[in-house]
Amino acid sequence: MSIIWKYLDKRAGAVEAIKDFGSMRFIIDHTDDEMKAAYEKMSGSSSPQLDGMPHSNNPHAAEERIVKGIEEVDVLKERYRQALEYMAWFLPAWEELSEDERYVLEAFYNEDNEYGSSTADVVADYFQIERASAYRRKNRAVEKLTVLLFGKP
Repeated sequence: MSIIWKYLDKRAGAVEAIKDFGSMRFIIDHTDDEMKAAYEKMSGSSSPQLDGMPHSNNPHAAEERIVKGIEEVDVLKERYRQALEYMAWFLPAWEELSEDERYVLEAFYNEDNEYGSSTADVVADYFQIERASAYRRKNRAVEKLTVLLFGKP
């Protein structure tokens, strides 16, 4: 399935793609470490838990741990594959934007931005423009990114 189906509404999809950028970069950067940890959990033996409660012996505990580890590795691989597909789709369009357009989009749509924050004021101060012009600049940047990602509206 193509990554584009996740972002069906073009304008809202472009905004969501911007918001997902940090998460996808994190997935690509950290999946190797997570997979190593999953393999180590699979191959290691579990230590006894001394909590004072009686325990029953599960003769299939090792097999269950391996199956659980394989399932976890499969999930990590699929998540990594989707992140690579996202980056192959998003990065060329993102790199076509000017540095100013990327700044505006990151300022408005980064993970730390909350509704009602003073982002427009920060952008307006950065470019020495009015607040309304900052919103217009954001809208133009979103429209340009939408066209780059999805083609003509």
